[in-house]
Amino acid sequence: MVVTVAAVLVLKPFVPGDDKLVLRDGDSRKIYAQYDAPEGTRFSVAFIHSVNKTEVKETYEIKQDGIYLQECLYSGFGAGVATQVEEGQILTYTEDGRMLITGYNIKIPGLSYIVGTVSDHVLEINGEEISLRELCGRNSVVRFEYR
Repeated sequence: MVVTVAAVLVLKPFVPGDDKLVLRDGDSRKIYAQYDAPEGTRFSVAFIHSVNKTEVKETYEIKQDGIYLQECLYSGFGAGVATQVEEGQILTYTEDGRMLITGYNIKIPGLSYIVGTVSDHVLEINGEEISLRELCGRNSVVRFEYR
């Protein structure tokens, strides 16, 4: 008896302009919004940190295989934010005294935010700023996906 095993590889067909950053409800999976996001697109999410009450801005980049954290901008050290840099990362200070850590390049599978009830989370992509509170509602779990 001869048994033949075949592997089927399913590839996403390449369609120019088809790559999207998709924002979904973390529970119901409902799509809130989709944004054009070809490889190399950067986007950020800015918010007031719930513990140390200072502004944080996290910047991501779309790569072929997912979403990667690239840099974080902090207004102050404290619980829940970086307190030191690791190998390959660089800490610099902006003109207004904020701390910018670059060189993360960390893949973030399952990137999610819980939209603030006291302060907003603001998505910046393709030159546009989007209030996640207005788009998704307070206390919503928003999952970011690249497809």
